[in-house]
Amino acid sequence: MSDGALVLFSGGQDSATCLAWALSRFGHVETIGFDYGQRHRVELEIRAQFRAFLATTPWADKLGEDHLVKLDALGAISETSLTREVAIQMDTGGLPNTFVPGRNLIFLTFAAALAFRRDLKHIVTGVCETDYSGYPDCRDDTIKALQVVLNLGMERRFVLHTPLMWRDKKATWELAQDLGGDALVQAIRSRTHSCYLGERTPHPWGAGCGTCPACELRARGWNAFVGEAA
Repeated sequence: MSDGALVLFSGGQDSATCLAWALSRFGHVETIGFDYGQRHRVELEIRAQFRAFLATTPWADKLGEDHLVKLDALGAISETSLTREVAIQMDTGGLPNTFVPGRNLIFLTFAAALAFRRDLKHIVTGVCETDYSGYPDCRDDTIKALQVVLNLGMERRFVLHTPLMWRDKKATWELAQDLGGDALVQAIRSRTHSCYLGERTPHPWGAGCGTCPACELRARGWNAFVGEAA
C-alpha cells in the first residue's frame, strides 16, 4: 500500500483546508466527492474551482485524480433539510434536521473502497467534534471505531485522519493561514461553499445565504479570525 492519501473533498471550507493539509504532508493526494442529491449541490461545482487554484501552487505536482461518486439512494431515503425543501430546525430526537443519518459512515466506507483500489493508505476527512452541530458521525469515537471496522473488513491498514477534530472555525482559518498564507485563505474564502441552502450571495467570509447554521458558523469563525489578525 502506497503512502498516498485520499481526501473527502465536498467543496466546503473544512474539506478544502483538509486537502491543503494533506498536500503539505503526502507525496500524492487524490480527492473524492459525493453527489447524494444534496440541496446545496452547488458545492459540487465549486470543487473544481478550488482544485484549479491548487494547480497554481507548489503542491500542483502532488494533486492527483478527482473522483465523483453518485449516491442517489442516500438522498432518496433521507428526510432531511439537506435533501428536501424543508425548513432547517431541530427534530424531536434533539438533532438538527440537517443531520443525514449514516452520511459520514457511508462516505468513509466508499472512500476506503476507492482507496483500496487506488492503493492509498491515508484517508482524510474534515469532520469536527468542536463545531459538529451535534452530528454523532462527526465524533472522534465514531471515526476511531470506523477505522477499526474498515481495516478488519478490508484486510488493510488504512489511517483515518481528522485534522480539524478539535478545531473551531477560527482555528480552521488559522490552519489555512499556516499552510498556505493569504493566498490559500482567500481561495478558501472565495472558492468554497458552506451554505446549506446553496445560495451564493457574497459576504466578507465567502458566499451563502448568511442566515443558515452553516453560514452563521463560518461567519463567526471568520470574524474571530480577522478580528484577532487586526
